[in-house]
Amino acid sequence: MKIRSITCFIDTSNALNKPRLEPAAGFLQVARPAFVAAGYEVESTRLATVPFPLLLPDPKPAGLIRLAQELESTAAQAGYAYVSLGPALPERLDGYTLIPAALAATQNVFFGGCLTTPEGEVSLPAVRQCATVIRLASQLSADGFTNLRFAALANVPPGSPFFPAAYHRGGPPAFALATEAADLAVDAFSQASSLAEGRRGLVDAMENHAHVLEAIAKRIEKQTGVRFAGIDFSLAPFPAEGLSLGTALERLGVPALGYHGSLAAAAILADTMDQAHFNRAGFSGLMLPVLEDATLARRASDGSLSVTDLLLYSAVCGAGLDTVPLPGDTPLEQLSALLLDLACLSLRLDKPLTARLMPIPGKQAGDPTAFDFAFFANSKVMPLRAVRLGGFLAGDERIKLERRLDR
Repeated sequence: MKIRSITCFIDTSNALNKPRLEPAAGFLQVARPAFVAAGYEVESTRLATVPFPLLLPDPKPAGLIRLAQELESTAAQAGYAYVSLGPALPERLDGYTLIPAALAATQNVFFGGCLTTPEGEVSLPAVRQCATVIRLASQLSADGFTNLRFAALANVPPGSPFFPAAYHRGGPPAFALATEAADLAVDAFSQASSLAEGRRGLVDAMENHAHVLEAIAKRIEKQTGVRFAGIDFSLAPFPAEGLSLGTALERLGVPALGYHGSLAAAAILADTMDQAHFNRAGFSGLMLPVLEDATLARRASDGSLSVTDLLLYSAVCGAGLDTVPLPGDTPLEQLSALLLDLACLSLRLDKPLTARLMPIPGKQAGDPTAFDFAFFANSKVMPLRAVRLGGFLAGDERIKLERRLDR
């Protein structure tokens, strides 16, 4: 198991407010060595701010570009590899239009775009704005890679250490841990003689690591004054079979992920993870990022796994749709339809979901991907079953959806 990220959350007011950044710089000098000394590899260190519209009194492209570049540079000097400037907000639709240019002007800055409001509404204009960002961002590089740094967020609260969902609620600095721990699930179900034994093994492994990580984090909190906000134990994968959540799900007995029985396996694994006791942050659920997981990438490539399957599994687990390769000419209207489904699912089930969709220029459904990125397993472009929405769903309303009642 690795620590995917130590994510520090700050409220900078603006990128030039160096005193606000000083605690984050000092924190990192203490935090990373402490976890490394305990035997944990720390893959990355990340910095997340409050949503960028709150930092921009005058929402213009040049302003966000300047903010993003300044914070990217300042954060790098402090030792942070990546920065999240948080999501655009439905109450300020002009913010979404600023994101593509800021993505083009930076290398390590991430953004989100909210599909929903804190009042439990799906914003149809925000859905279309997020689809527009995805479409424009896909054209910024020949391989569509820029969309790795943007996600549409549905019902996602602050405090997740995983990017691009990370943003701060404001106030004093805090930090949270994101794990890369799919191997714990693979090992637990590979070595067990029964399903019950495998489930106990996974819970024990998660709690044992959490106990160590929390003890270290509390010492860091005391030493630095930066509040420990918890662990997102979403078992993130790495593109190798032994580090794959797809492999773990198939160890339960599914012949190939995407066939019937896959939803049951996802529900069982997610429920098992819920039984572990630790200080939770972010999603702390089962995430299924297609291009970051060797088995998922293979099942998408052989046609077993579809986008509809991934959305279905999000109903019983998970963080939504992540690193999904789509045809480069996917129309805005098709992207919007998929995002609307995800947003409505998140509100009815009262759970956070995200969509990190990756249309690849020049590619059609079934074409192989060709990413040269250590954290990706290449696959094939996945077809999207969607057409333009009409009627009320093509309007500009906000749709109030209540959580499904338990009767």
